[in-house]
Amino acid sequence: MKISSGFRSIAVAAIATASIGFASAAHADSGTIRFAVYKAAFFVGGSGGEGTLTFHGRRYPISVGGVSGGLAFGVSKTYFRGTVRHIKRARDVTGVYGAAGGGGALGKGAQVIVMTNDKGAQLELTGRQVGLQVNADLSGMSISLR
Repeated sequence: MKISSGFRSIAVAAIATASIGFASAAHADSGTIRFAVYKAAFFVGGSGGEGTLTFHGRRYPISVGGVSGGLAFGVSKTYFRGTVRHIKRARDVTGVYGAAGGGGALGKGAQVIVMTNDKGAQLELTGRQVGLQVNADLSGMSISLR
């Protein structure tokens, strides 16, 4: 059975494109991240905090901020730690991350979240929350290097 040259060209181009995508993902690396966030809300909330990104043996100070809207009220502090994946440089962690979620804490509570920014950096975080906070909201978080 003969395969047309047009079909063969398209198949070769598709394989080459897929290979480039896999190659760039293979060169991406991961690091660890830790930060604390203070949050206060009465329907509309604000949050801010700071922490550290560790990447290739170096520590980079980071700032965290955000706004949330929806059903949210209370005051809390959450300590996050986890892994940041799919980054080539420390600055790839900077940007806006978004997530829709729900949770609550009275005293001490646990949080688990996975978020991605526009550069493809993915945060996989676990956290420990202290305070009184109830939320069913859309949240955004911004990370910047200090």
